Amino acid sequence: MPFEQGPIRPPSEAESLLIRINRNCPWNKCLFCPVYKGKKFSRRTVEEIKGDIQAFKEAEQRLKALSLQHGYGGAVTVELMELIYQQEQELFQVAMWLYRGGKNVFLQDADGLAMPADKLVEVLTFLKKQFPTVERVTTYARGKTAAKRSLEQLTAIREAGLTRVHIGMETGHDPLLTAMRKGVTAAELVEGGKKLKEAGLSLSEYVLLGLGGKDGWQEHILGTAEVLNAIDPHFIRLRTLALRRKIPLLEHVEAGMFQRQTDEGTAREVKLLLENLRVTSTIVSDHILNLLEEIEGKLPWDMPRLLAVVNGYLDMPEERRANFRLGRRLGHYRTLGDMEDKRRFAEVEGLRRSLLERGEDQEEFIVKHLARYV
Repeated sequence: MPFEQGPIRPPSEAESLLIRINRNCPWNKCLFCPVYKGKKFSRRTVEEIKGDIQAFKEAEQRLKALSLQHGYGGAVTVELMELIYQQEQELFQVAMWLYRGGKNVFLQDADGLAMPADKLVEVLTFLKKQFPTVERVTTYARGKTAAKRSLEQLTAIREAGLTRVHIGMETGHDPLLTAMRKGVTAAELVEGGKKLKEAGLSLSEYVLLGLGGKDGWQEHILGTAEVLNAIDPHFIRLRTLALRRKIPLLEHVEAGMFQRQTDEGTAREVKLLLENLRVTSTIVSDHILNLLEEIEGKLPWDMPRLLAVVNGYLDMPEERRANFRLGRRLGHYRTLGDMEDKRRFAEVEGLRRSLLERGEDQEEFIVKHLARYV
């Protein structure tokens, strides 16, 4: 590839062009995160980043030329994408981006705001010059980094083209922030979040269900609700803790120091969070690890419907809940209503019976299955 790519992006940035401005994570100490372990943080130079943006621009021009050459009128069509996939795969990411509209860009890796403000402004200005039709530019950032930036810096970054910041808050409970080595306090999360909003940036705050384990889940959720209420972010995005290889927290589990939360427990966490939120945020459950994908709506207006979803799951008989858990994790279900499909329900029941006959514990099976995902 003539350009660098980082390892991850939020699900909401699936249609975004990925531009790497930093390599890995400047903190990289969180116990629950597997993404950058064993990798050093480094800053890419403005010249390197501009080189990638220029490579994307040249790829766009090549795609238009190929489109005209093959009679597609300069547009990126399905037929052109099939051709690119077969013959020039290095153009495929840009082709897919243009096919989806070419409107969104995501700046990788873990903390876009760690880049000096003047250099980030220079990069954003160059990006907008090369791609003037881009409407949304987003990045990950640490809450502590946002708190350290001045309002003037954040405003200048927004005026240069950044539109949204994704903050991995995870929890608002100070003892848990310390235990999980987040390197930030609840007060700093509030300060950073408020400052981003005041600068005119759209703000997504991420909550990590299960982070308090079985013992500390209530404190985790109540502290998180308190911080979210103080910030009132534009988006609250739910994630669920998955214990997989390379996560330091796994050592705590094996030593008996941390008890992983159950699906029933995470459902209760969602309920407690909803009951204690006093925000005007859009809440989204947009990740495959989440049990209840239907938790999506505008607060407080959609609160009754969202609570009905959680209660609908919790009020099911145990056998039916077990069916939903397995079906959801294996991709047979997306919503509780999907269980009404008799064919799908029977397929999942067949899988459940097969696990029982083999002597496998369903919950352990699900935990191992979820460990494959980031």
